[in-house]
Amino acid sequence: MLSKFLLSLAIAVASCSSAYSHDIAQQELNTQAAPPLNHGALYRVEHDGKTAYLFGTVHVGKQGAVPLAPEVAQALMASRALVLELDIRQSEPFQLALARHGSYADGDIIQRHVAPQTLRLLVQALSRAGLSLQSMEHYKPWLLANMLVSMELDRNGFQRSGAAEYVLLDAASKQDKAVRELESAESQLALFDTLNERQQEQYLLENLADLSDGQALKKSEELVEAWDSADGQRINAAWRELTTGDTVSAAFMQRTLLGKRNPEMANSIDRILQQDQVAFVGVGLLHLVGDNGLPQLLRQRGYQVEQLY
Repeated sequence: MLSKFLLSLAIAVASCSSAYSHDIAQQELNTQAAPPLNHGALYRVEHDGKTAYLFGTVHVGKQGAVPLAPEVAQALMASRALVLELDIRQSEPFQLALARHGSYADGDIIQRHVAPQTLRLLVQALSRAGLSLQSMEHYKPWLLANMLVSMELDRNGFQRSGAAEYVLLDAASKQDKAVRELESAESQLALFDTLNERQQEQYLLENLADLSDGQALKKSEELVEAWDSADGQRINAAWRELTTGDTVSAAFMQRTLLGKRNPEMANSIDRILQQDQVAFVGVGLLHLVGDNGLPQLLRQRGYQVEQLY
């Protein structure tokens, strides 16, 4: 259930903000060496003299950061502000929200909240990751699931320093642009806390199963490769796979991580454009797909929408 994690990868990325300067230096080297190919998807939306460029990102990279394609670089240059889901350089709000929503109250532990068989599977997965249950027992099931997937991706070369957001932030800094947020760490992480105990346990079990049979890594590779080649068919296939079925993970993706957030993101874009007139918006790629994706929602609000690639 990897892409639920990719959509909310601020959980992992924000914790790495102390390495920002080193990552940016490495990205600049990568940018000089790599060809400027199209990645993800890019839209231009316009209404009443206001323009937003929507760029679909993934929050990890297989071989480090990639350079911005010419159309993306031009769109960012033409914008007055860079808008991201979260400013991943700011770790304190994230850590506070993580403690509030990802951990049990003092004295409480996961052993009191999941079945013995679930606990056995969790212990096995933690052991394979080099962790003990005792060191992780105060975390809720949804957070443990995301952490284990994050570690699996990292072991297989999917680096947070390769996230497109870092490249965008670096370019915006050089252009002295304002950086704005569509969401807050509090609002993002509170979404996972809306899962009840049964759902959180099932979410954990589904992710443990994907880790065990290699599906977590496979889905990661498929999504990153689709983004890397700007392959619309593969992007749509990933979206359909992750939002259909009778799993807790698929329902949470469809109704909450996309279904709830997308309209709120559209509201934020509308509000930001009142201030900036022209803005470059970088969001997780799957927020741009489907009838409830941002391009369609903004079209319904009267925006003219054009897919640039």
